[in-house]
Order: sequence, then structure tokens, then C-alpha cells
Amino acid sequence: MTTNKINGRTRLVGLLGTPIKQTKSPHMHNSAFQYLDLDYAYLAFEVGNEALKQALDGLKVLNAAGCNVTMPNKQTVLPLLDELSQEAKLIGSVNTVLNDSGKLIGYNTDGRGFVKNLEENGVKVKGKKFLVAGAGGAGRAVAIQLAIDGAAEIFLIDVNDDLAKEVCGTINNNIETCKATPAKFGEFDLKEKLKAVDVLVNCTPLGMYPNEDKSIVDSADMLYPELIVADIVYSPLKTKLLSMAEEAGCKTVTGIGMMIWQGALAFKIWTGVDMPVDYIKDIILGSK
Repeated sequence: MTTNKINGRTRLVGLLGTPIKQTKSPHMHNSAFQYLDLDYAYLAFEVGNEALKQALDGLKVLNAAGCNVTMPNKQTVLPLLDELSQEAKLIGSVNTVLNDSGKLIGYNTDGRGFVKNLEENGVKVKGKKFLVAGAGGAGRAVAIQLAIDGAAEIFLIDVNDDLAKEVCGTINNNIETCKATPAKFGEFDLKEKLKAVDVLVNCTPLGMYPNEDKSIVDSADMLYPELIVADIVYSPLKTKLLSMAEEAGCKTVTGIGMMIWQGALAFKIWTGVDMPVDYIKDIILGSK
């Protein structure tokens, strides 16, 4: 590892979104660039919908390697790009942009980052049945990626059942190997439904600040030891849901891996090099 020194050959990578002051992305990517002695620098830019086109044009003019796109720009960016990956087309949003000699290509690494986190924790997607709570941006990406990667069945629940229906329609119309069923929170017996699935995934803000004391399940009694419970919330690392899952004897998967893996996949798109994931995990968790 060498000290990262910006010079005349350093290529820019950016984050376009608002608000972005709390993001961990610059720390994560710049630590990886420095560790691997790569000539890149990652900066966060406060950019909303109204200035997004100008920001992307600026990245092209500056020959930036690309950028991450976060709220509120993940869907607004779609018509501004020249090409979309298969996942980005199905998911309908982009979180990573590659500048390929002036051609902007959009990717979505959120769902794949979640799947990589499952795999890293010994959970195989193929053939399994999932209950995914939350059909918003993250839930949509996770559910569609699970279907792409071989999930047998997905039960998608949300307080907005129209949102869940739309995501399930996308899955059922495009991925023949997976059956997706929508439902509205509170209109079915969650405890009984959990007995019919292999993995429970929380893609809602419940458990994250300022909702740390909330969970999609009311008590550990609703869970059973054979169930795998995953949360995409990573702050706090152990959410109320995961605490109850541990109490019930379930295997648990925290959200920190998804955050790191979605970044690692973007890192590979820009640089062609694998991010040192274990090192970055230590950095993010504060042990280095």
C-alpha cells in the first residue's frame, strides 16, 4: 500500500446525489484506491435532478471514469444515459455509471451487492423461497436480482400494494423461472407465511435511525430456527429484527456486506480491478 498522490493522470470518480454529507462511499473507494495504488480519486457532489444532466456532461468533459448515482437521481438519470445493463433495465434505476470514451453506460449494483453478501455468508439463492419486505428502490433491486439469480419464489410485501404488484409484474413477465406474489402489509398472517419461505429480507427503513426500535416482525416468536434472516440496514449493524432472529436461533446476515459489495461491483466496473473487500470491511467497521 502506498500513499495516494493526486497527479496529472489521476481519474475522477464521483457521487451525484443529495443529501450526501453522511455517505461512506468516498472513504470506502479512496481507501481501496490507496491500498491498491490506483490512480483514481472519489469525490461526492451535491447534485439533484435539476443539475444532473450538466453534472454528467461535466464528467464526460473531464474524462472522469464514471460515477455513483444516489437519491434522488437513480431514476432521473435513465434517459440521460446511452446504454443500460440488463439489471438496470429490469430494475428501472441506476446507481453506477461508466464513462466509456464518452458513452455513458448505466448499471445497478444494489441487487447484485445483496446477493454477493448472501453468498459470502453461505446462503445460496438458487431454488430458494424469499419473503422480501419493502418494494421501494432497494426492495425492487433486491427482489429482481434474486429472481435473475435463480430464486424459485418471491413473496413481496409493502404498505403500498400497487408498488409490490408492479415489481412482481416485472418479475413474472420477464423471468420465467421465478414466481413473484405481491401482498399488502397487515392483510395476511406474516407468521404463517414465514413458515413457507427459506429467507426473510428486510428492505424497509425499519430498524434504521430514527426507527431503531422498530421491526417488520413483532417478536422472536414469529420466527423459527430454520429461517435465514437478512437485513439491508447497516447502521446499526445489528437491527432489532436481527436481534430477534438471533433469539429465535435463525442464521442472520447484516447489511454491511451489501453496502460494501455494491461498491465493490462499481469499483470493478470503473477500474477493471477487484476491490480488496476484506480490507475495506475492516476499514468500514473501524478495525483498521
